[in-house]
Amino acid sequence: MQEKRFQKNDNGFICQVCGKEVSPLGYTSRNHCPYCLSSLHVDVMPGDRANPCRGVLKPIQALPDAKKGFIIVFKCEKCGAIVRNKCADDDDMKLIIKLTNPF
Repeated sequence: MQEKRFQKNDNGFICQVCGKEVSPLGYTSRNHCPYCLSSLHVDVMPGDRANPCRGVLKPIQALPDAKKGFIIVFKCEKCGAIVRNKCADDDDMKLIIKLTNPF
């Protein structure tokens, strides 16, 4: 039997970077804070929360995607891993736009 690659995990949380309360997304797994766009390096496969790193994933870039809107690129401050995730409907678009041209 093949293991599922995506596990829905749509829980609210308190952002460890900005301290704001983040509500569940409602239509897919909540991956990052919509206010500061930061995340935690907690998944091996989307939604599994099995990564032992637990470092802060800092947003470093946003890439436009014709099908998904924007893809946020994160860099883990602890282990240096690069991780990508789709932008959520309630993300701060001013921050997303800033990340599309970080220079």
